[in-house]
Parts: sequence; structure tokens; C-alpha cells
Amino acid sequence: MTRFDSPAAVMRHAISLAERGLGAVEPNPQVGAVIVDDQLTCLGEGWHERFGGPHAEIHALEQAGAASRGATLYVTLEPCCHFGKTPPCTQAVIAAGIRKVVLATTDPNPQVAGQGMAELCAAGIIVELGLFKEAADDLIAPFRQLMLTGRPWIIAKWAMTLDGKIASRTGDSQWISGESSRALVHELRGRVDGIMVGIGTAIADDPLLNARPAGLRTATRIVVDRLARLPVTSKLMQTAHEIPVLLAVSEAAPAERLSALRAMGADVVIVATDSAGHVSLPALLQELGRRRWTNLLVEGGGSLLGGLFDQALIDEVYAFVSPKLIGGRDAVAPLGGLGHELMSQAVALRHVTTRQLDNDILIHGRIHGASAASSG
Repeated sequence: MTRFDSPAAVMRHAISLAERGLGAVEPNPQVGAVIVDDQLTCLGEGWHERFGGPHAEIHALEQAGAASRGATLYVTLEPCCHFGKTPPCTQAVIAAGIRKVVLATTDPNPQVAGQGMAELCAAGIIVELGLFKEAADDLIAPFRQLMLTGRPWIIAKWAMTLDGKIASRTGDSQWISGESSRALVHELRGRVDGIMVGIGTAIADDPLLNARPAGLRTATRIVVDRLARLPVTSKLMQTAHEIPVLLAVSEAAPAERLSALRAMGADVVIVATDSAGHVSLPALLQELGRRRWTNLLVEGGGSLLGGLFDQALIDEVYAFVSPKLIGGRDAVAPLGGLGHELMSQAVALRHVTTRQLDNDILIHGRIHGASAASSG
């Protein structure tokens, strides 16, 4: 049986278990749990494996069995205390005779939000909070954002040349990145709730926007299309009955276009506009949040990504940099919009990692402060 050398090692293992649920548990959070005895020997472990299935604590308790009595439960997130898809985990923990619970962080769900801890304490269980809190908060940042702001976590993805262009001055962009980079993008597509592009990209590239091969989730393909210009002959519309398509339009969109697109299988959503007459991105994201979408991958183009950036709506970035030069004053950059006036205002990424994919370099990170809500 596994014996850990410290409480920190137990929680690190619980976090690694929780990570296995990525793409399978949303809109629930990823959670991992480990039960140990006084010598930190593992008695049982588990993670939330799929939405609607048993939570991490239940898996760990079932594995530990009668040995749970008097043991310590390490869990990355405060146990739930309400009936949802499954019964309250707090009651299972109490019934199993757990003596002590070590929590990484609290549950931002208003139905829990400290009440799970209070219920455990009222039952005489020792509760400790805060071990690896930052890592646990980062783990559930998309869930926390959905709970506290009502909008999904926005992952911005782009492939660009070494001189910072996502398309030539004629709009050509296929292909900037190599096969390994594109394979990773398909992995991302397979774990998100939606994949969004602007109408310019949808018309210029005529993408399918599906995961190949299929992933754990089937993402809805979203086009921000103010005037409903997406051609019915596009790949998106031709496959709308097989893979969902959502069109975010304004009230200015012609009624006959809406009827034609709906007849093809598109979910057409009329969204409020901003002062410039464009589809309001915050309003659209609130609509997607009402649908309980947790992660949204935005693949361009520069205008859409720039609009999200200007409104501080991007949370995470996957930037694939290819060692190619295209040049051109009018070639397209990843982020359009207004941008910032001063370099001192530049937005910094945190938790930055780099990875070589054939000849490309992937730079991945989260926007500094993107999960600020998670520290509360």
C-alpha cells in the first residue's frame, strides 16, 4: 500500500487525481480525494470521474471501506452538503466515521460555500482548510468563475508566425502551425463546451470546428454573426444536424436569413448589441453561462479575440508560434480591437509554460488575475 511522506504529498496526489476528470465532469468541478491512516498510508482514493457520477469522496470511501473509521480524508474541494445529481458527500463522510478532513479550498457554489465544513464540524469532525489552496483554486477556476460571474472560462487559441501574424494580408492562414500543434488543438476541442469564431473567420476559412478524433465532449460550434451572414453552404451549416451550431446574431439580422439558418438546424440566438452595434460579448457569455457551459475555446479571428481582450474576458491563452515570416503591414495580428496605449499596461500571463511541437513553440498561460475570484 502507498505510504506518503507528508500531508503535502497526500494533497498533491489528490490534486493529480482530480486532474483526471478534465473534460468529463463539467459543469461540476474536478475533485480528488485520498483517505489515509495516522501513518499516512493510503486506505482509499478516488476522483470525480464523470458528470452525474459519484463524487471523489464516495469513490475513496468505498475503496477504504471499514478502514475509513478514525481515518483522515484529504480532499481538494469542500464536500457538498446538498442533493444534486448525487446525495450529499458530507453525510457519507460522517456516516463512514472519518475523524479528520483536510480541505484544500472551499466550494464557491452558493449551495455549499462553507456549509459543508460547518456540517462536518457540527458532527465532531476535525476540519483543516488551506493545504495547497492556490493549486486547488487554479484547478477549479473555470467552475468558480461560472459560479461567481455566471460566464464560462474563455480559452483563447491562435497560431501565428514568428512576426506575429495569424493570416497574410490576403487572409490566407492555412497552415501556419504544424501537424502536432493542430493535433493538440483537436484535444482542446474535445474537452470544451463550445468553440467560437467570428463571422469573418467562418467565411474565410470555412472550418468544421469539430474535434478529430472525437473527445470526451461534443462542443457546440458558435459563430458571432451579427447579420446572420453565414452561408447555408458552409461546412458548419451542412453538418448542423450532426454537431450543434449556435449563431449569435443581432436584431438587425434579416428575418429570412434567420429562418433559413434555423431550417438547416442552427440554434439562432438574438443577443443585445453594444454601443457600436456589435453583438455584446458579455451578454453572449452570460447566455452561454445560463446553459451551464464551463469552458469556451475561442479560435479567432483577430477582431473577436481583440474584442474579448479589450473587455478583459480572456482567461487562458494557447499561442502556437511557428518559425515562419509572412510580413505585411496589413497582415492580421492575433488581437485586434483597441488594445492598450502603454507597454506598462500590457497584460501578463501567469503559470507560463512553453513546449516544442515539431518546429512550433506553444506558449500557454493564464491571464494575470483571471482567477482573482478564486482567491476570495
